[in-house]
Formats: sequence, structure tokens, C-alpha cells
Amino acid sequence: MEKELLLECQRNDRNAQRKVYEKMAGRLYTVCKRYLKNDEDIEEVLADTFYKIFTKLNQLQNHDIFEAWARKIAVNECLQKLRSMKALDISLEDDFVESTGSPTDSISFEKDILKLLNFLPEGCRAIFNLFAIEGYPHKEIATMLSISEGTSKSQLNFARKKLQELLVNHNI
Repeated sequence: MEKELLLECQRNDRNAQRKVYEKMAGRLYTVCKRYLKNDEDIEEVLADTFYKIFTKLNQLQNHDIFEAWARKIAVNECLQKLRSMKALDISLEDDFVESTGSPTDSISFEKDILKLLNFLPEGCRAIFNLFAIEGYPHKEIATMLSISEGTSKSQLNFARKKLQELLVNHNI
């Protein structure tokens, strides 16, 4: 992201904020989509994310890491939404979450994987996203979700096994 554009955003320039929104909305929507299923929840979290980005931008010391910083805000907002929905009750006994449509409707492999993630229990999906996609270590995931490291590891293992089963069962 251009440093000058971010500086204009810090001065509450609405045009600059619109440009940042237009550049980042799609990317952050994709991040939110990995954690949340409901489009209304995603839009709400996205709005909260951009509000936080624009109100806290002056705290960002290094504009070179803006995209990673914005992504982290989006992830944290998603986790907060999941906690508020009580969806992060983590248990290996969770059944697959019902999803509409077939997970093989999509053309691209990445979209197929994202669709398959919707078949995982909420807490399990969140841990898989945090570890496998966002790159957080188990210790940090455990702190973020108020669980033990062992729970984080077992949920990741559970998610991997279920995703492998889904991949095999749906010939992806």
C-alpha cells in the first residue's frame, strides 16, 4: 500500500479511505469468508474491520506492513464475532456443519478448499485457518482462543483428517 495514501487516510481524507477500501475489501472479504459463513456476518465484520483500520491507522509505525496488519485486524474481528456467536465451543465430538449446496460446485481448487472448510465445525475451522493459512503457532492460537495448546493441536489434526476425507469423498 502506498505510504502517501495511508498518510492521507490518517488525516481522515475520505477519498483516500475509499481507495484503501477498494484495494483491500476483496482481500479482507476472503479472509472473513474463511472464518464466517453468513454473508451478513461477513459484511458486519468487514465494516468493523475497516472502522478499526481507519481509527487506529495512526498507531501503525511501519506502513510497509499495512496489509498484514489489516489482515490481522480482520482475523481478530472474525474471532470476536465467532466468540459472540458462541461458535467456538471446541469439541472433537462436533459433527460436520450443515452447508447448502455441494462442496464440488466450484471450478478452482482454492475455492473447493474454502467450500470444504464450511463443512468443519466452527472452532475447528478457526484453528485450521489460524494455523495453516494465517501461520500462527499453536501457543498463540491457544492464547487467542483461551484454550490449551494441546486442544489447538488436536483440533488441527481433526480438521486435517476431515478435510482429507472430504477431498477423497468428493474427488477433489
